[in-house]
Amino acid sequence: MHHSLNQINQHLKQGQVEQAEALCSAFISRHPTLPQGWLLSGRICQAKGDLAGMLSAAQKAVAAAPTSLTVQHMEAEATLLCGQLAAATKKIYALEKKAWDDARMLQHTAQLFSDLEHHTDALRCYQRARHLIGDNPELLYNTAATATALGDLAGAEDLYNRVIAHTPDDYAAYYNRATLKKQTAKNNHIAEMEALRARGLNPVSDPVQLGYALAKEYEDIKAYDKSFAALREAADTRRKRLSYSVADDIRTMADIAAVMTDDFFADIPAVSEAPGPIFILGQPRSGSTLVDRILSSHSDVESLGEINDFVHAFMRIAGPARSKADLIQKTAKLDCAAIGALYQEMIGQRRQGAQFVIDKTPANFLYIGLIAKALPTARIIHLRRHPLDNCYAMYKTLFQMGYPYSYALDDLGAYYIAYHRLMAHWRAQLPGRIHDVDYEALVTDQKTQSKRLVAGCGLDWQDACLNFHENKSASATASAAQVRHPMYTSSVEKWRHYETQLAPLKAQLTAAGIDL
Repeated sequence: MHHSLNQINQHLKQGQVEQAEALCSAFISRHPTLPQGWLLSGRICQAKGDLAGMLSAAQKAVAAAPTSLTVQHMEAEATLLCGQLAAATKKIYALEKKAWDDARMLQHTAQLFSDLEHHTDALRCYQRARHLIGDNPELLYNTAATATALGDLAGAEDLYNRVIAHTPDDYAAYYNRATLKKQTAKNNHIAEMEALRARGLNPVSDPVQLGYALAKEYEDIKAYDKSFAALREAADTRRKRLSYSVADDIRTMADIAAVMTDDFFADIPAVSEAPGPIFILGQPRSGSTLVDRILSSHSDVESLGEINDFVHAFMRIAGPARSKADLIQKTAKLDCAAIGALYQEMIGQRRQGAQFVIDKTPANFLYIGLIAKALPTARIIHLRRHPLDNCYAMYKTLFQMGYPYSYALDDLGAYYIAYHRLMAHWRAQLPGRIHDVDYEALVTDQKTQSKRLVAGCGLDWQDACLNFHENKSASATASAAQVRHPMYTSSVEKWRHYETQLAPLKAQLTAAGIDL
C-alpha cells in the first residue's frame, strides 16, 4: 500500500498528472474506505484545475476519516478555492480550535487565513505554533511575512534577521528584509551579501533572491550601475527557469479585443450610481496599492485586497473550455448578469459591511469588458504610470506569483504594448466608463487628485483619505512597506538612472507609438 501511495506522490511531484490519476483510481478501487487515496485524488484534481472535483474528493476523505485534521484542512482549502468563502471561513476557524496543540497544522491553518486576507488570525496561529515548538526558520519567516502585511515592519525586520542568523543561505529572507525600508550608506546589508557571494552560494537555495536584494540595496545608496548589474543577472536566471512565451499573452489580448466589439456591448445595461464594487486595475507597480489605501481610508469603503473572485465567477459561468482561445470565444454568448450576480455573492462573503468594496487585482484589466457588462454599479479605476518607470518597477520586483513577462526587458516591452492596445480598445468601446488615474499627478498633487478620485467613486470627501499611511488595515502586496509612509515623489522618473540599460526597451515602446 505504501509503495502505491509513494508512486502516486512521485508522479504528482514530477507533474505527471495522468499517470498519478490512473494509479490513484486503481488505489481507490482497491481501498475505497481509506482517506489517503481520496487525499491524493483531491491534489490531482487541484493540479488539473478541477476544484469541484477536489472538494468532492476532500468530502469523501472526511467521510473516511472524520477526525483527521489533514483531511479537514483539505476540505477547508477546497471549499475556499471553490469560492464558498463563508463556509470556508467557518471551517478554518473550527480547524484552528482543533489544531490548537498541533504546531504543524496551525501553520497550515495560518496559510489559509492569509489566503482569506485574515492576517491577524494568521499571526495568532503562527504565534501559538512558536509557543508550542519554539522558533524554526520557516515559522519565523512566515511570521515575518504576516507582520509585514499588518504593518509591523520593525518586528518583521527582527524576525528576518533571526531567520538569517539561523540559516544564512535563506536568500528569500535577505530580499524580504531589503524591501522593508530604504537602506542608507551607513546602514545596509551589502557587505554581508557580497561576502556570501564571494564564498559561493548554496545551489540548493535560490540565488535569484539574493540578487534582487543586492539590487534593491545598491539602488537605495545610489550605486545604480551595480544595482542594475545585480538585477539583470538575477532576472536572467529567473527567466531561464520559466516555460513562458509572451506571444501567448499577446495573442490572448488580441483575441479579447476581437470578440468584445460593438455587438458584444450592444445590450450593455445602463451604468448605475448605486454603491458597488470598485475595481482598481492596470499593470502591477503602477500605484494601485496607493490608490487602494487612499480610498479604503474612507469610512464607507473597505478593501478586499487582491482577490480572484471575478475571474472565478467568470470561469464558473463559462464552464469547461478546450483552450484560452475557446474560452474567449465563449464569452460572446455568456450570461454576464449571472457572472455579476455570482461575483456579488462571492464578495458578499468577504465584506465587513461598508457600502463600497475594493477589488484591487491588477490583471482585471483583461476583463474590463465583462466587468462593465456584468456589473452596472462597478467603478473601474485604471492606474497609469510613465511606461519606463512602470516597466522598470516591475523588472526590479521579484513577484511571488504571476507576471512571468517581468523578468526580461523584451518580454516586458512586448506585453506592455499589447496591454496598451487593449486599454485603448476598452476606452473606445466604453467611453466614460474607465477612470484613469496618473501616478505622477497623484504623488505631485496629492490633495487635488485624491479629491477627484474620491468624487469619481460617488463619495463625499473625508480628510482621512489624505492620511492613507495611517490606515491600519493589512496589505500583503509588493508595496506593503511603502504604503505605511506618507506620499513621496522619489519614484518619479527613476528610470532615468538606468537610461543606458533601458535604451532597448525605450526604443521598443517608441517604435510601437507609445508616448514616453
